[in-house]
Amino acid sequence: MSGRSLTIDAHLHLWDRSLSEYGWITPELGPLNADFGPGEARAELDAAGIDGAILVQAEDSAADTRYLLDVAATNDWVLGVVGWVPLDDTRSALAALDALAGERRLRGIRHLVHDDPRDEFLELPAVRASLAEVAARGLAFDVPDAWPRHLGAARRLAEALPELTVVIDHLAKPPVGGDDFAAWEREFVALAALPNTVAKFSGLHLPGVPFGPATVRPLWELAIERFTPDRVMYGGDWPMTVPHGGYQPTWRVMRECVDDLDPVERDAVLGGTAERVYRLE
Repeated sequence: MSGRSLTIDAHLHLWDRSLSEYGWITPELGPLNADFGPGEARAELDAAGIDGAILVQAEDSAADTRYLLDVAATNDWVLGVVGWVPLDDTRSALAALDALAGERRLRGIRHLVHDDPRDEFLELPAVRASLAEVAARGLAFDVPDAWPRHLGAARRLAEALPELTVVIDHLAKPPVGGDDFAAWEREFVALAALPNTVAKFSGLHLPGVPFGPATVRPLWELAIERFTPDRVMYGGDWPMTVPHGGYQPTWRVMRECVDDLDPVERDAVLGGTAERVYRLE
């Protein structure tokens, strides 16, 4: 563990709808159907006492990645960017990675697998070959909303490419109760047994479940038990929290869980893990 006191939000989004399509952002999303820029984000982080953040792509496009990297270049609180390249076309992925090679803030790659119609996306030979190159370049790979279609596939990916750090966003989006929860837990525990996997304690506003310590804490305790603090990192998932009251109430609930740890473990979850996983400068 690093023992650093720097507090990092490892999962924050920005988007500017004038720069790209963001097709998933529709009027039905209410307050999310708006632009969210670096000034607003910085104000939220400052209010929470957070030093910096990792910006994470919100669209599978070069335009979105370019926007995040441009923000990072002019805002020193942006410590890294998780961007996108076309993983399912290895030649194009390599060309995109080559073009981004000089971007020192690019620290990871992500694909919106939950929006991709292909259940087998993470098992495609082209994707595996592209991700081997992602690993070779020292970049991590984030997997969003892995349950139910992609959690087992993420485990198989981590087994097949032990040199790749596989980051499971939002604890894979656990399902609400019943047999589905038991199945999620089995896959989650199996994934946690692999040393090249990391979990983000983030994005836990789950459908039909009140957000608060009573619902979040059991998920937190399982993640900490199985991954340990060295492989768990905090993410605020702003502005996805805006419909639920915004950054601060979400941060208070999650910070209450993190505060159960001893100081060294707490520093890992709130900064050290992100610093190591994303190889921050």
